[in-house]
Amino acid sequence: MDTISIKNLFKLKSAPIEPKQEQLPKNEVIPNDDSLEESRKRTYHESGYRDSSRTSGNHSTLSICLDAVYSKFQNEEKEMVEKQTKLKEAYVNEQKNRETEIKAFIVSQETKDEQLKTKNKEIENHQRIIEALKAEIIDLPRNPEKYNVKASRGASAKFWIGALLLLPISLYLLTFYISTSYSAFFKSFDAKSTVIQSVLDAQALSKAWNEGVIEGAFVTLIPFVFLGLGYLIHMFWENKTRANYIKLGLLFIVTFIFDCILAYEIESKLYELNKTIESLPFNLKIAFTQIQFWGIIFAGFIVYIIWGLVFDFVMKEHREKDKIKNEQEIRQKKAEFFQEKINVLKKEIEEIIASIGNTKELMIKTRGRIEELQNIIDGVIIPTKDYKLYASEYVQGWVTFIGEKIAVSKTEKQTMIDDCISTYNTNLEAVGANSDNQNLVYLSSL
Repeated sequence: MDTISIKNLFKLKSAPIEPKQEQLPKNEVIPNDDSLEESRKRTYHESGYRDSSRTSGNHSTLSICLDAVYSKFQNEEKEMVEKQTKLKEAYVNEQKNRETEIKAFIVSQETKDEQLKTKNKEIENHQRIIEALKAEIIDLPRNPEKYNVKASRGASAKFWIGALLLLPISLYLLTFYISTSYSAFFKSFDAKSTVIQSVLDAQALSKAWNEGVIEGAFVTLIPFVFLGLGYLIHMFWENKTRANYIKLGLLFIVTFIFDCILAYEIESKLYELNKTIESLPFNLKIAFTQIQFWGIIFAGFIVYIIWGLVFDFVMKEHREKDKIKNEQEIRQKKAEFFQEKINVLKKEIEEIIASIGNTKELMIKTRGRIEELQNIIDGVIIPTKDYKLYASEYVQGWVTFIGEKIAVSKTEKQTMIDDCISTYNTNLEAVGANSDNQNLVYLSSL
């Protein structure tokens, strides 16, 4: 508030130096709030006039008097129980709401604690299941029957033994059929060569490719025909039905006939090299009487049957091995599934713990606010705007005395009034009554 407006506020007004206390008649009606306020303002005005007269309007004394006025105003406000109750009503309601929030926080905290216990128990159960599944995965190859898995123990060892045997037999069949097919269909025999050299040629593959692509491809691929026939032995033998037995018998017959053709071609070439004028034309009857003919057949056909049987054994063992492996994979997937559930639960636990932390912070803040509200409720609420009104009345009375009764020059009198107004403004700042944003002053005790 600037100086001009304050001066306007404190316009001198005539007031009796010694106000008389009038007695109310016995039957007079009790005055209302407005009349009480006017009476209170008049009392403060008169007090200011009277105190100024006692101190000759000294502004330094005014500062002390205003402190006393503020204390008096506090005591008056404290005694106004109904007014204090009304002023505190908003704070009481807020305190009740805050206490309701605290109860809700406690319930929420208990619920979240229970959720944590439940989720931790679920994690423990899942971990026990995972440990049991891992133990089963390790124990399955040793004791498959323990887990109702129809698989032979040690299938893995048998499988590898069969596979190791199958490899050299396969190499033998490749070598034998490449050499014999080349000798039977493409090779020109030399009379100086032995039977073994004629049948088994170490350079059969390269010679066949040198003679042409067709010859090379035929010689290279024909062993795989026999390997395929051996694979069919396994397939037909796997499902033991009458139709498969017939197919298996026909397969052996076809393979035997093909081996006979190879042996017949080779044997006929050897016979032509060694025949004389008296020799008869080569035919099946003669071929059946030659030891080399049967040697070639059995060197291929018997080994081919052995390869088929070993392959069938390896595949059976692999199937047994697969049973165990499949059961292990099933358990591994279950373990991974439960591990995923554990990860989800851990994430949910982290979120709950974070939420609990936030709730605790809110509870601390809310309890702090409840304490603040309780201090306000236990204390006295000072309506500073009202104090400013009554303090201005007091100072007006003070300044009125200066204007009316102090016999000094006009300049000195104005200086005294200005000092009093300055002291008044200082007092308003000190008690917080001159702030636009603060309408109330809170005191925990008076």
